[in-house]
Amino acid sequence: MARPREFDEVEVLEAAGAVFWAKGFEATTTRDLTDSTGLTQSSIYAAFGDKRGIFLRSLRHYLDSILLERIVRLETTKSPGQAIVGFFREIVDRSLADPQHRGCMLVNATLEATEDDPELQAYLADETIKIEQFFLRCASAGQKSGEISTSFRAEDQARQLLALLLGLRVLARVRPDAALLNGLVGPGLAAVGLAWPSAKRRQS
Repeated sequence: MARPREFDEVEVLEAAGAVFWAKGFEATTTRDLTDSTGLTQSSIYAAFGDKRGIFLRSLRHYLDSILLERIVRLETTKSPGQAIVGFFREIVDRSLADPQHRGCMLVNATLEATEDDPELQAYLADETIKIEQFFLRCASAGQKSGEISTSFRAEDQARQLLALLLGLRVLARVRPDAALLNGLVGPGLAAVGLAWPSAKRRQS
């Protein structure tokens, strides 16, 4: 009879995820994982298979608890246009508030993924499609309600917003400047007919 696990899986995934998020998959060592989780190497491998296994589980937990939560919350509490604005507002605010300037774990993993791991590439591609579909749902609904410009197809707007998001996340890692990030998002949202409030306006 197998012994029950003697650790909190969520706590372990969050601890391991924090290391992968900051250092990337390749640079993270088994020692990093044992130090951060408090588990032995044998316990990690018994529970998750190997470093790749715990990385994938940590990434999925990150996406479900942060990205998916944000999408569901904004779609169910905001108008389509304001869901898009709120999405980028949270991204900019989190990027500026992070002292480690880690960016996005999904984007970091995407930049690191190679053709040597087609399964990982496919998984990451599917996750970017989910974000694109969120933008598409909002753009389509916003065009119907008059909140979003109809100058371009909703499908093209969704892809433009995805590109804006990915560029923002990469740039925020090396140039986490409020004026720069806000100045990047403003014109991007204006292209679909949405206003991006300045920091001063938001504080008033």
